[in-house]
Amino acid sequence: MGSSDLLTSRQRQDPRPWLRSYGKVPTSLGYPTGSLYDVVAAHALHVPDADAVACEFFGNRMTYTELVEAIDRCAAALAALGLVAGDRLLISMPTTPQGVIAFYAANRLGVVPAMIHPLSTTAEITHYLDRTGARVALVLDAFYPALAAATPRLPLRAIVVANIADCLSLTQKAGYWLTKGWRIARVPAGGRVHRWKQWLLNGTHPAPRPEFGAGHPAAILFSGGTTALPKGIVLSNHNFIAQGLQAITWGGLGANDSILAILPIFHGFGLAVCVNAALMAGGKTILVPQFSADIVARLIRKSRPTVLVGVPTLFDALNRHAGMALADLSCLKVCFCGADTLSRQVKERFEALVKQGRGNVKLLQGYGLTEAVAGIMAMPLDGYREGSIGVPLPDMYAKICPVGSIDEAAVGVDGEICLSGPAVMEGYLDDAESTAMALRTHADGRVWLHTGDIGHCDQDGYFYFTARLKRMIKSSGFNVFPAQVEEVLRDHPAVADACVVGVADDSQVERVVACVVLRDKTAAKPALAEELIAHCRDRLIKWSCPREIEFVDGLPLTRIGKIDYRELVRRHGEAVGR
Repeated sequence: MGSSDLLTSRQRQDPRPWLRSYGKVPTSLGYPTGSLYDVVAAHALHVPDADAVACEFFGNRMTYTELVEAIDRCAAALAALGLVAGDRLLISMPTTPQGVIAFYAANRLGVVPAMIHPLSTTAEITHYLDRTGARVALVLDAFYPALAAATPRLPLRAIVVANIADCLSLTQKAGYWLTKGWRIARVPAGGRVHRWKQWLLNGTHPAPRPEFGAGHPAAILFSGGTTALPKGIVLSNHNFIAQGLQAITWGGLGANDSILAILPIFHGFGLAVCVNAALMAGGKTILVPQFSADIVARLIRKSRPTVLVGVPTLFDALNRHAGMALADLSCLKVCFCGADTLSRQVKERFEALVKQGRGNVKLLQGYGLTEAVAGIMAMPLDGYREGSIGVPLPDMYAKICPVGSIDEAAVGVDGEICLSGPAVMEGYLDDAESTAMALRTHADGRVWLHTGDIGHCDQDGYFYFTARLKRMIKSSGFNVFPAQVEEVLRDHPAVADACVVGVADDSQVERVVACVVLRDKTAAKPALAEELIAHCRDRLIKWSCPREIEFVDGLPLTRIGKIDYRELVRRHGEAVGR
């Protein structure tokens, strides 16, 4: 056997063929063994005067020294409320300095923060409190009523109420109260309510520093839960540190970089990449408490971030925003899109926008899920493969298994995406059954996360997402992958966006229905619907083609900007029932 044949044989046996695409990126990393707080505090020693957190929405920023001092004061105030290592703290905040400070303050104490959407309903908040057992909560005053009305089995003994004005200068405060602040109902004083600024003064004695390992829980995040109650996902300090270092290494990020934190801090990507990875790199996180295309476009022009990450709807909104047309985008160094399928049209339009703005960055697809903190696959910065979600980051393993199996599928064959490595969660909160279903030991002795996502990989280890396992449509006995159909529909010049759902049908079990947003809404005619179905028939196997096209003005979105296909399924279910 010649040397070239031997090399080919070894490559075929390599369980990580994607390593050949790494270029200068190391294949394995050395991870700090301390806590998230330890990593951030170290920067306060090495770069004390460097900006760590900017909330330029409010004209506010903090150096690393100021950030760590604020974290220490908050930790002392939490300790004064009686919180100790292992307790839980509910954080119901938008992406603001107080939310970030409280997250790291809890970590300093070994307290586990449970991060929830600030717009959660009272019933949802009651569920989160019952699941976590949290007795102390942090909330923005605008969202206090829903939290105060919650009726958990263990009542809250303290509610810390933050205010946007906490972060403003005197002049800004006056403007805020005149425009928005007066509309917020006044929070009653006393009792279990503590005002953020006054409450911090309670931290007069330094908080204790309990000893705990990197495996100690760092956060509880919650899964989607649109059709069922959300599961609590327990992520350790090691999970966050590993994912942060992987992201930093992949993007080549350092102290001179800044990330626009558009994604919320209750979301794995927002907390772990937009905030924690930025601080682990010694860089700056630019907090965006309220999302709109206007705000993001203005911050990109003003703050000039080097890193931009978001969901497809964000990049699509920026593509359409008039304020981006003349923006200087040469500052952008890395742009990643995740959390949903990135259409080729959105990708190409954004890259054309960047080029017009004197930049040359590419918008690259990534993949991740909260059960592995955030993004654990990404396209190499200097590589691209049509339709791929990229390759696993350093120290992460991935493979495709037939659904319901722990065996590995052949190259190119669709199956369940399974992951192993240091970013994989500890498990679901107090749910041994769900944890055992998701985390399984395979023949290689590794613990693998069964993601519930369908995809395949090519011979070079590039992965491709096909569909969510639970979203897969069963039509006439055949599997239909909605994402595949949606991509074909978006390729039609008349289509701005599309979402494909399965509707109950007596003869087909599920009928494939496409909800389509047109570029020109006046073109919504039966003839165009037939044209779109024919367009699909030319490109898809027949049972994947929509049987019906429904023209809609817009698609419902989840709280993080993903298309909410479950809401469309619900609406069609109600329509069928009438």
